[in-house]
Amino acid sequence: METAIYYLALSGLLTLLLWTPYILARVFVWGIPTFLHNYPEGFPAQEPEAPLWAQRAKRAHLNMVETMPAFIAVTVAALFMGDSVDIEKIGTWTQIFFFARLGHAAVYITGIPGLRTPVYLLSWAAILAIGFMTIM
Repeated sequence: METAIYYLALSGLLTLLLWTPYILARVFVWGIPTFLHNYPEGFPAQEPEAPLWAQRAKRAHLNMVETMPAFIAVTVAALFMGDSVDIEKIGTWTQIFFFARLGHAAVYITGIPGLRTPVYLLSWAAILAIGFMTIM
C-alpha cells in the first residue's frame, strides 16, 4: 500500500510542478513587469508568442491535469478494497503510471517525434489495469 500511496503523491507533485516551465517562459517573453501586472495589453486576443517548447509544456501540463482524476479515483478505490486486490500489483502500476507520465512530459516538451503517444498510452494502460484489478 505504501508504494501506491507514494507514487500517487509523486504524481500529484508532478502535476503541480508541470506548470513551472511554461510560466517561466511567460516571465521571459512578457517581461517581469508585465507578468507581475497580470496580463499584457490586449490579452488574450493579442498574447505574445511563447516559444514552441513552452506551448508544448502547457499542453503536457493540461494533459496531466485531465488524466489525474481517473488515476486518483482508481488508485484510491483500489486502496479501499483492501484484501480483495493485490496491493503489490497496484503499487507496480502506480509506479508505471508515474514514470510514464514523467516520460510523457519530457518527450512532449522536447518534441521528440513518435514517443509522445506510446508513453501516454502506457500511463492510460496503467489506469485501466488498476481499475480492472479493482472491479474484478
